Amino acid sequence: MPKKVSEISIHFREVPFLIFQSASQQVSPNVLTLRIQPNEGIELRFEVKMPGPDLRTRSVNMDFGYGASFGATSSDAYDRLLLDCMMGDQTLFTRADEVEAAWRVVTPALTVWESPTNPANMPIYEAGTWEPEEAEQLLNRDGRRWRRL
Repeated sequence: MPKKVSEISIHFREVPFLIFQSASQQVSPNVLTLRIQPNEGIELRFEVKMPGPDLRTRSVNMDFGYGASFGATSSDAYDRLLLDCMMGDQTLFTRADEVEAAWRVVTPALTVWESPTNPANMPIYEAGTWEPEEAEQLLNRDGRRWRRL
């Protein structure tokens, strides 16, 4: 990927009818974004009516960032993990049965990937690019698209 970002983006349904706009104008759906790393925070993008007598709307952002709000960046995830380890807090550690269940799911995929009969049609893409063309086509079939960060 060309960018190292981890986030969860929730796209709300489109409104069933437009109160403030004519049918010819596009209304963006509301989006709630939970930024995990590198810039931890939460953003909500939603439509608001613009001031004045005209019935027009515009997308605006409410943005909370840990670094901007507290004047410091959060500690590295490994700092937290090492501190928990020293304190004996196992909350963020994976249990043995979870690890075994994960390997039961992943091992068949790894076996196929490493086999000499690896499928020739396996989608591959260059490092530093967003995704293989097949991933784009998969989303486009349902009228969806990737969210570019």
